[in-house]
Amino acid sequence: MTLIKSISGIRGIIGDGLSPLEIVKFTSAYATFIKELSGKKHLKVVVGRDARVSGRMVSAMVCSTLMSCSADVMDLGLATTPTVEMAVTNLGADGGIIISASHNPAQWNALKLLNANGEFLSAEDGQKILELAERNDFQYADYLILGTYKENYDQLNSHLQRILDLPLVNVPAIRSADFRVAFDAVNSVGGIALPALLETLDVKVVYPLNSKPDGLFTHNPEPLPEHLIGISALVKEKKADVGFVVDPDVDRLAIITENGGFFGEEYTLVATADYVLSHKPGNTVSNLSSTRALKDVTEKYGGKYFASAVGEVNVVNMMKKHNAVIGGEGNGGVIYPDLHFGRDALVGIALFLSHLAVSGKTCSELRHQYPDYFISKNKVTLRPDARLDQIFSRVRENYQQYPINNIDGLKVDFEYGWVHLRQSNTEPIIRIYAEGTTLTLAEEYSGRIMSDLADWVC
Repeated sequence: MTLIKSISGIRGIIGDGLSPLEIVKFTSAYATFIKELSGKKHLKVVVGRDARVSGRMVSAMVCSTLMSCSADVMDLGLATTPTVEMAVTNLGADGGIIISASHNPAQWNALKLLNANGEFLSAEDGQKILELAERNDFQYADYLILGTYKENYDQLNSHLQRILDLPLVNVPAIRSADFRVAFDAVNSVGGIALPALLETLDVKVVYPLNSKPDGLFTHNPEPLPEHLIGISALVKEKKADVGFVVDPDVDRLAIITENGGFFGEEYTLVATADYVLSHKPGNTVSNLSSTRALKDVTEKYGGKYFASAVGEVNVVNMMKKHNAVIGGEGNGGVIYPDLHFGRDALVGIALFLSHLAVSGKTCSELRHQYPDYFISKNKVTLRPDARLDQIFSRVRENYQQYPINNIDGLKVDFEYGWVHLRQSNTEPIIRIYAEGTTLTLAEEYSGRIMSDLADWVC
């Protein structure tokens, strides 16, 4: 049975791990925690879902369980993750639940939990919910104090208006550029959100692909090059200026250039940050496994770059700490705090189109102005008696002449790249990500570390 429990929620395969019992139990634990946190006996909670086939069923159970815990439910129906996050504060709710397994295949689903700020829970808060669920430590309401249920399908319009109101979203420039835009919505809520966004931005020529939000994904929904053959072909066939690809809940953004090439998911954040920093210099944040190109761009404008532990909540916390003007993750996750503190592909598209229009460049020309880095991803298996503290201590000793960051696993910064080691939360392995100015160099960095580890972990 496949059920992954973590501080950010639960995730699993419908019919094989993510059962109705687990959904009810975890939702009950969440409601109990939010009551304790807020000191309220009656809550307001926002719920939204992506277009997975199981979404309506899971949502019905989540909403009913919340009502049984004295929570008034505002059901957004089909909604992007960033739309749900923003709706929490827009509607004055005490929290929110997003029903989406992000980039996982169609048979998966998940509950992702938000606090009253519309942000993902801290590790400490998430752990408390896991403990409540484990103990079945929750109570249900008397019939006289059950929560209510209301549908609210207008939050996407509010989200788009907030994007339109951003000073750096340059609609006149986008209109004048007369862009031809293709997109792949992978049969989920992007099929609703992206046409509405492009219309708001006054893009007249749009070529949709997989835009029917029926949850029957026509390809693996993770926006990686090997899954994007269709959109690449469409861009070339229609002579589009750019193609956009989102994951099922629209918090990750990948870009296709006018010649059908892959802009690079790592460079979604780099390009949008370049545009933002050119108008509003300041600090930036991404996680330790993201490209060094963001640091290069940030320093070009006199700002400081900071690396956080992996995970959106960690990126957000560091952005707040260092007053970052933009940040995110190398998986195409753009976080623009002038809008909200969450990964948001919609604002990423608006900022990128503004950048493209103002620059007067083609998409591929824009990409070529950023430094090239290449990432190599590997893993090694831990033997049962391996001690991670000893392994990392030896790596630190072997590479003590280089800058080392140990806020999340261990990262060694070399002159022309880096290696980041992290233990998996779900498998007995160490993940080894390396980046270099060439793929050969990245593989050389990771190979050197893997060779060092061979005697210690296998």
